[in-house]
Amino acid sequence: MKLTNKNISNLSINDLIGKKLNCECGNMHSMTTKYVVVEEDAINKLPQIIEELGYKSILTISDTNTNKVAGNKVNESLAKSKLNIKNLVFETSGKDLVPNEEAVGKILVNAPKGLEVIIAIGTGTLNDLAKFVAYKLGIPSIVVATAPSMDGFASNGAALIIGNLKISYITDCPEVIIGDVNIFKDAPMDMITAGFADIVGKYSALCDWRLSQLINKEYFCQVSYNMVENSLKKCIENTLGIKNRDKIAIKNLMDALVLTGIAMSYVGNSRPASGSEHHMSHYFEMMFQFEGKQPVLHGAKVGISTVITMQLRELLAKATINFDEAIVKAENFDQDKWKENVKEHYLSAAKGIIDVNEKEQRNSIEKREERIKFTKENLDKILEIIEDVPSAEEIKEILKSVGAPYTPNQVGIDEKMLLDCIKMAKEVRTRYSILNLLSDIGVLDDFAILARVDIEKENE
Repeated sequence: MKLTNKNISNLSINDLIGKKLNCECGNMHSMTTKYVVVEEDAINKLPQIIEELGYKSILTISDTNTNKVAGNKVNESLAKSKLNIKNLVFETSGKDLVPNEEAVGKILVNAPKGLEVIIAIGTGTLNDLAKFVAYKLGIPSIVVATAPSMDGFASNGAALIIGNLKISYITDCPEVIIGDVNIFKDAPMDMITAGFADIVGKYSALCDWRLSQLINKEYFCQVSYNMVENSLKKCIENTLGIKNRDKIAIKNLMDALVLTGIAMSYVGNSRPASGSEHHMSHYFEMMFQFEGKQPVLHGAKVGISTVITMQLRELLAKATINFDEAIVKAENFDQDKWKENVKEHYLSAAKGIIDVNEKEQRNSIEKREERIKFTKENLDKILEIIEDVPSAEEIKEILKSVGAPYTPNQVGIDEKMLLDCIKMAKEVRTRYSILNLLSDIGVLDDFAILARVDIEKENE
């Protein structure tokens, strides 16, 4: 079977996994996940799957909450099987699990000799930790999801915080994804809306991907793009079902989250799912950690950041750009001043950012001048791309319809952190986005102030 723009909307998740598929984009796509079960009582199918895969030595990892929600059900379902199972439960009462060196070390310390598979019982952090450690050990991972709260279930990457810097590592995809709709529908509403907001963020991510394709000739797969866009539209069409915890709507949400992960695996990076809105979310996460603030769910930050990135796109659509001035700014770029700025904002994480930047020569004046010239010559095409997404106001209404936060102050982001984020979030990742485009043409700092003022008015 060949993946095409015509047939992609008619294929199920299980049509897309466990095999190599030729794609209309010219590449061969593969997804190593063998089983995806998203349905009512899905956990009951885990023993049969484990038996078919032939695993005998298993480590399950969960935290205090996910162990209560699903850990006991997993253990009960596997109890009759003759398996060597060790359970690691991270103590998280009143706090969130941080995917750092300590958490990785704890899993390794508890890994029994002859371990064959790691089962994560949870969502983002636990899934990332399981994928990362399993990859390092050369064994597969399985995820038993406890909430449809983020899009990384099926991805081939793990986001960890190493040296206080959020870093994405290449891993294998989970071999099995179990999503029990009966557990999902009873999940905390803020986790459900976080997953929904993460999907809404794809408007921004897909727009950034198209921008980079045009400006940087970055690889682009229309089929993978359509997979994500179709899933996004399906979720947006059923916001009432999400709000009412309708089983079909919740299943559609989880399917969308899984399909997004499949698209990332096809492309080989997170481009189909992550752009400027995720860079801003990562920045907020790091600043909250530095300041000792209670973390905010990833998807919630993505939703809020999507509104902000849409405001920035609207400002560009209305602006008159002085490209001669942009060239002058590029020619006078001060690398030492940039380093000091990064150190001031990113503190202990600054060295990692600076090292990556210098290795990839991201601040190359010559390359920036080339992008400015291209942007000037192709401004009409760029504006077509950024205008082909919902407005900031439309994104806000979508988020409000399910009760998700849509302004920074709702989650404790103050004016300074917001302003700094718009100016500095582009340094978190190497992927080109609307933030880099605005920086190239010399208007990012000015637009940051204008966006902040607009948001302050909303909060009055």
